[in-house]
Amino acid sequence: MARIAFTRHLEAVGPCEPVEYAGATVGELIQAVAADYPRLKGYVLDDHGRVRKHIAIFVDGTLKPRQSALSLPVGETSEVYVFQALSGG
Repeated sequence: MARIAFTRHLEAVGPCEPVEYAGATVGELIQAVAADYPRLKGYVLDDHGRVRKHIAIFVDGTLKPRQSALSLPVGETSEVYVFQALSGG
């Protein structure tokens, strides 16, 4: 199973340490985690089920575009990290 973890900024709503979940895509992994952490979905996804603008998703160490991240396939050894993107100057 793929492993997924969330940045410490999201520790109130999801696991910060990598946890194994079943899913064929990033979106399926997030849905699986959200079943155990109900508040997570609202922080990561908007009302239309799209990745929020302040969220960055890395799959196997590579930043993925928000627009297509949920449909990306993951393998048995994939590692997915979900970050709260910060901005400022």
